[in-house]
Order: sequence, then structure tokens, then C-alpha cells
Amino acid sequence: MSETIAVINPLRKYLREDRLPTVFCAGCGNGIILNCALQAIDKLGMNIDDIVFVSGIGCSGRIPGYIDADSLHTTHGRAVAFATGIKLFNPDLELIVFTGDGDSGAIGLSHLVHAARRNIDINVISVNNLVYALTGSQTSPTTPVGAYTYTSPYGSFEGFFDLCELVASAGASYVARWSTVQPQKIIDSIIKGIQKRGFFYIEVISQCPTQFGRKNEMPDPKQLMDWFKERTLKLERAKNLPQREKAGKLIIGEFVDRDRPELSNEYRKLIEGVQRGTIKLKKPHLDWLELSFRE
Repeated sequence: MSETIAVINPLRKYLREDRLPTVFCAGCGNGIILNCALQAIDKLGMNIDDIVFVSGIGCSGRIPGYIDADSLHTTHGRAVAFATGIKLFNPDLELIVFTGDGDSGAIGLSHLVHAARRNIDINVISVNNLVYALTGSQTSPTTPVGAYTYTSPYGSFEGFFDLCELVASAGASYVARWSTVQPQKIIDSIIKGIQKRGFFYIEVISQCPTQFGRKNEMPDPKQLMDWFKERTLKLERAKNLPQREKAGKLIIGEFVDRDRPELSNEYRKLIEGVQRGTIKLKKPHLDWLELSFRE
């Protein structure tokens, strides 16, 4: 008589099992990304009570709802703004934001850019499924040229918005892009981002077979993931290729890994200095003209 051995997933302890199964469509990449985030947290041995998960509106906005931890499901485009307020109120908390290409690349773009400029210690995981999926497949800021959506029945003619390039130029400490085809790279980047003090941004190209896939003759999630393999190009290889060979490709890899002053730490030092009396309020004068715009 054979014995039945129960295999318990070590990540189950982080989940709200009463909310399972998820509302995500079959084949959606959100499950992979949730798994990667929880694996990173587990490998770091973090206390889930020290983490606050924040999300906006969109399919990815539902991810924190399945994690047994403190979370906020905020208004459209405001996830990073809410996370900024939490971090400044309690800098000891770890902030992980799940957002989408529309949520962060359109209505929430200003919040994303200024959080990167301030270099506040927030970890942003941007799920890029290349389309406004939740509302029915409209063209998003990251929809590839030529792709079909509900609002681009003849193919999108707008340029792909490179959010990684934007956030990197704004001043983030760490910026990377992967696809759901590289889960281990996603895990490694999240671990690195959590350990790093400063603004962390990782864009994950994620399959959406229901909306993007069906309209572009790739209804099977494997078709989309194979398409990701064909269309992505590793940063190390891209550096040595002429521009014509990089046309139509999406560069993946680590774009930025640097150290800069972090906002909540500088804010704390300011408060402590004012309380001790070592930092005093000064009257405005013309010496501000001599201030440097460099750190």
C-alpha cells in the first residue's frame, strides 16, 4: 500500500488562501510575478509584517490582495504617491508597489518620475502586459508599434514608451527589465532592490493572452512567451550591435545600479537636526544663486 506524501508549498504561508483561486485569466503572467516576489521575500527571510504592499488600478492591482500582509489598493496612478507617504511616515517599513504599464506610464507617470528623482526607498514592480487589459484592450503607452488593440484596429502607430530609460534618467538607484520567461532574473533583481537603499524599478514584460494575445493571433500564453524570447535582446549583446540590428527589439537586463542619497533618510536627518537645533530656519537671501545643482 503506497503512502500519500503531502507536499506543502513553502510560499503558502504568505497567501490569503480564502481568496484563492485568483481572478486572473488563465495564462496571465501576474501569477508568475507574485510567485517571484514571494520567493524573493522568503529567500531574504523577511518578516511579512514589516512590508506594506501597494497597488493601483489594473490587473496587476489585484496582486497584493492575495498576500497575507498589510496592503493598499489605491486609486488609478496613485500607488507610488501612497507609498511615498507611508515611507516618509515610517521609514523602517519596506514598501513594495505592484503597478502596470498604464497605471504608472500614463495617469501615474508624474508620481513615478518624481519618486525616482527623489530616490525614495520604494520597490516598484511594473507589470507590463503591453495593453490596457482590465478595461478591454485599449492601446497603452507601451503597446508595440503595429500591435492590434481595441483602439488600434489597424495597428498601433505610436512609439513604445521606454519606462526603464525614463526612470533611469530621472535618478533611480536601480533599474532593470525582464520578462516572465526569466523568473530567476526577476527574483534576483527583487532581492537586490529590497537590499538596496533607494528607488528600485523593475519592469516585467508579462503575457496577456486574453486581451493582447487574442487580438494579435497569440491566444496561447506559450505563444506570447515564445514571442518575448524572439523580441527581447540582452543588454550585454545589445551594446555591441548597430542600431539597425536592435530595431524592433526590447532590451532586457540591469540598466542602473548606483548609490545616491535616499529621500526618507535625508528627511529623517532634517527632522532630527531641527529638533536638536543644529539646523535652523534661515531668512532667504541672494546666496541661493550660488547653490549647485549637483550632489
